[in-house]
This record gives sequence, C-alpha cells and structure tokens, in this order.
Amino acid sequence: MTDARGVCKRRAENLSPSVPYVRGWAAASRGADALAEQLRALSLETDFPALRADVNVSGDGVVQLGMVRPEAVQLLTCLLTAGLSVEIAQKLAAEEAGPPGANSSAA
Repeated sequence: MTDARGVCKRRAENLSPSVPYVRGWAAASRGADALAEQLRALSLETDFPALRADVNVSGDGVVQLGMVRPEAVQLLTCLLTAGLSVEIAQKLAAEEAGPPGANSSAA
C-alpha cells in the first residue's frame, strides 16, 4: 500500500545509486529532531523511545514513531488539537481586529 506522498512505501534497506536518499533522510532528521525537542519540553520523550528519521525506497524522508502506547498517542492528539485551536483563535482575533490603524478614528 502506498499513499500519494509515498509514506507507506517500504523503507530503504538496499540502496540504489540512482536515488538521492541523503536529502530525504536529512529532512526526516530535522522533523524528528523538532518533534523530539517538543516532546522533551513536555517530558514525553520516554513515551516515544523509537522516534527516528528514516527514508523510503524512493528517497522520501519519513519519521518513524515506533511502537507507541495508545495513551501517548491520545495525549499527542490532544496537544495537537489544542495547538491548532489556539492558532485558529489567534487568526480569527487578528481578522476581527482588521488591518493596523483601521479602528483608529480621524480627529
């Protein structure tokens, strides 16, 4: 099974000289590092012990979470939902306020 982005393609175990794996792995490494940093900030790094960068047979970077407890995934889902809710609320508030200086009256 492969999705449109190739995430479900099998991982690259036998490398092909014609595929640029390093670029994909480097992107995955940056993503895994960013997630690991946030998990450490929330003291959740022990819930994702197998978090790592990888690359598939097409050279696309992927981040593997590994085997994760359902409770850890539920907590991660709640954190993502809360973050998105805050982001949406901030955007709505900015739209309601209008462009800078729009609410000031001319004297």
